[in-house]
Amino acid sequence: MPDYAVTYKSNRNVVYSCNYLVVWCPKYRRKVLVGEVAIRLEEVIRNVGFESDAETLEIEVMPDHVHLLVEVDPQYGIHRLIKQIKRRSSRLLRQEFPFLRSRLPTLWTNSYFVSTVGGAPLEVIKQYIEDQRNV
Repeated sequence: MPDYAVTYKSNRNVVYSCNYLVVWCPKYRRKVLVGEVAIRLEEVIRNVGFESDAETLEIEVMPDHVHLLVEVDPQYGIHRLIKQIKRRSSRLLRQEFPFLRSRLPTLWTNSYFVSTVGGAPLEVIKQYIEDQRNV
C-alpha cells in the first residue's frame, strides 16, 4: 500500500495543509469552455493562484464546468481565491473571445462547489479529476 505523506506549508504565523476541490460552471451550464477558451482559462487560473500564493495541484476544464484542486493559505481563504479567479477569467475571456459576450450575460454563475480534501490522498483526488474527462 502506498505511503501518502502530508506536506505542510507555513506563512509567518500559521502552519497548514488546506487542500480544496472546487467545481464551478458557466452561466446556464453552456458548453463554451472548449479549444482556445479552455487553454486560456487554465492559464488565468494558474496565474491567479500564483499571485495569491495558492498552489494549483490539478485543473480539468470540461466544456460546461471546471474542476480545480488547490492548496490555499487559510488566512487568504478559498472564497477569496475563487472570487478572484472567476472575476479575472470572466473579464479576460470575454475580452479575448467576443462570442462569449454574445452568448452569455456573464461568464460564471454566482455559485460553486467546494470541499476540503481532508485525509484523502492527493493522488486519489488528482486521479478523480483526470478521470472526469472520460465520463
